[in-house]
Amino acid sequence: MIREKKTLVIGLDSSTTGTKAIAFDRRGKIIAQAQESIPLSSPRPHYYEQDPDDWWLSAQRALRKITEIINPGRISALAISNQRETFVPLKKDNSSLRPAIIWLDERCKDEVERLSRKIGKNKIHQITGKPPDYAPVVYRLAWMRRHEPRLFKKIGMVCDVHTFLVWKLTGAFKTSWASADPLGLFDLKNKKWSAAILKALDLKENQFPETYSPGTILGKVTPEASKLTGLSTNTLIVAGSGDGQAAGAGSNSLTYKRAYLNLGTAAVAGVYGKNYKVSKAFRTMGSCSENGYYYECSLRAGTFAVEWFIRNLLKINPKQELNIYEQLESEAGQIPAGCDGLLHLPYLCGVMNPYWNINARGVFTGLSAFHNRGHIYRSILEGIAFEQLFAIEAVEKSIGKRVKEFVVIGGGAKSGLWCRILADVTNKNICIPQNTEASSLGAAIAAAVGIGWYNSFKDAAVKMTGIKKVIKPVKKNNEIYKRFYSSYKRIYPSLNLQTR
Repeated sequence: MIREKKTLVIGLDSSTTGTKAIAFDRRGKIIAQAQESIPLSSPRPHYYEQDPDDWWLSAQRALRKITEIINPGRISALAISNQRETFVPLKKDNSSLRPAIIWLDERCKDEVERLSRKIGKNKIHQITGKPPDYAPVVYRLAWMRRHEPRLFKKIGMVCDVHTFLVWKLTGAFKTSWASADPLGLFDLKNKKWSAAILKALDLKENQFPETYSPGTILGKVTPEASKLTGLSTNTLIVAGSGDGQAAGAGSNSLTYKRAYLNLGTAAVAGVYGKNYKVSKAFRTMGSCSENGYYYECSLRAGTFAVEWFIRNLLKINPKQELNIYEQLESEAGQIPAGCDGLLHLPYLCGVMNPYWNINARGVFTGLSAFHNRGHIYRSILEGIAFEQLFAIEAVEKSIGKRVKEFVVIGGGAKSGLWCRILADVTNKNICIPQNTEASSLGAAIAAAVGIGWYNSFKDAAVKMTGIKKVIKPVKKNNEIYKRFYSSYKRIYPSLNLQTR
């Protein structure tokens, strides 16, 4: 019997709406891929939940498809990229206490001020790298403690998505530093659960998983998981990271000169740095690498804003009218830079960096009877681009270094118009990667480092990633945008619109 050479690794990306399992070779080439959906429920307005068993079922099915395409004996290792700021509490018998509360959920807004004041706003920022905001899981746990006290007292284990899937695959509750970090209970500089934050919630360290550096081997696939997924029991499970940081590795953004920009539901940009720094200009996240951090800027309304416009204002279901995006791109492409004076402040879902106002609201200003739907669409794209420039300038000022280019990934990267606008607004090169599945690739890079294919994440990222296209800024357009940008920066301070 001829033994198969172990020439592949799998990046398993468990996102909000689905799981992608992608098998890569040593050069980062996709050999096989599969995708399965994950249901999402909203029991009340602004409440978003999932059954954690659906995370596992989706992963099982995606992996089973992969192992039906390629011989499992070729797969050396698997690492996970996970949706961040999502958790499920388990009982002591490891069954779920309640549905998982995911990152989109807003029920914990009232807990942000209460808990951060109890711990100390500056203290929680210094410990976790994150200014008080409703995104981290810590505030959802505070909500649970207040509103579901009986369930809260029964918590045996708090699982992020990475922990849950590693447990299902290996039988052990283990996670990556860069997956524990977004929960907002992790002492990011010292790489351990924060005793001060745990004490404020009446939780113990043994109610949380063991944490390890990305690229650490966490275990092997159990016989039971092997039957369900088709993976060999010799397949190693390696610590990955949250999907944002994985995208950083998967786009080779492991130097401050190149930032990643994920134009997904949220627009998230990250700048790599070796040193632990905190600032209101960004939230600090653990890097998907053996060391370092990401100074991350996040705008909750990325492609979400485009979907909102199409569904709520145009009253069009984009799943039924697939060419609506092409129509809008064509119409907006005929409109000059600056959108004939129409500006959009993209704070539809509040604002994170640098204002950290969860009740902020979006704005269209300069609207006239002359403007049409193409103008509104373009103003949304330009507004998000202006916000990226505003955010990255603040990061550059804080760290004293200049970013030269963005690697753009996510659904929005498919828009040639948007990428052109981003280049012209930011006056930086916009790089389109050869592989747009950056989060899966980042996880695969972690697996490749874990099993010794490469000596470092930087080495692996150079060998396994590449750039397909570079969009350079047009000086004439940049000069036009500079004038509008000066007006854009004054909108929020002048109006400061927020809910009461």
